[in-house]
Amino acid sequence: MVTTIYLVRHCEARGNVDREFHGHFDSDITDNGRAQLKLLAERFRDIPIDGIVSSPLRRARLTAEAINTYHHLPIAFDDRLMELNGGLWERHSWPDLPKLFPESGEAWAKCPHLFEAPGGETMQQVYDRMSEALCDIAAANEGKAIAVASHGCAIRNALCWAKSQDIIHLGDTPWCDNTAVTTIAIEDGVPTLLGFNDASHLDSETSTLEKQTWWRKDSPSAFE
Repeated sequence: MVTTIYLVRHCEARGNVDREFHGHFDSDITDNGRAQLKLLAERFRDIPIDGIVSSPLRRARLTAEAINTYHHLPIAFDDRLMELNGGLWERHSWPDLPKLFPESGEAWAKCPHLFEAPGGETMQQVYDRMSEALCDIAAANEGKAIAVASHGCAIRNALCWAKSQDIIHLGDTPWCDNTAVTTIAIEDGVPTLLGFNDASHLDSETSTLEKQTWWRKDSPSAFE
């Protein structure tokens, strides 16, 4: 039976606007993040869901709680849905990272599938644990619809997997906006991507990516 996964990126957090690397660092959310959560709650008001699973980090947990506003379901937590563990990258500003860590900085910018955070995780580990987590969630909830709250880089890896692509294609996989919804159908461990980066509940004022350029293909640097 097919399980529908609504994979949601967490709301805007301090790392997103302060332009610091926050992987496992448990940062707070912004006022705009709170506004995004209100809009996300309304979006999910009339979407039937049978369960919610979240990364335990605050920014994802608050996102899961917003999704749950009108559903009143128990929220489960899974560490495999956490953001990439940045190791020594954690809490450094993005512009400083390629200066402090030139080798891993170059990998992030030019071949992200080969990235390894010094003292942290490899990108392959994130790809593997995200695909494993989503398969396990689907297997435990056959025929149901489950909302899953996770993080930007983690979701980017999940998107790559959901398109049945090897991690080598990660660099061509787009980023999702904060609170954007990606929909994946999973049957017998096989994913089908139904939609991605749907942030139609946001406008230009509440969107995070609308105010930034680092993620664009024509951006001069991934470290703005």
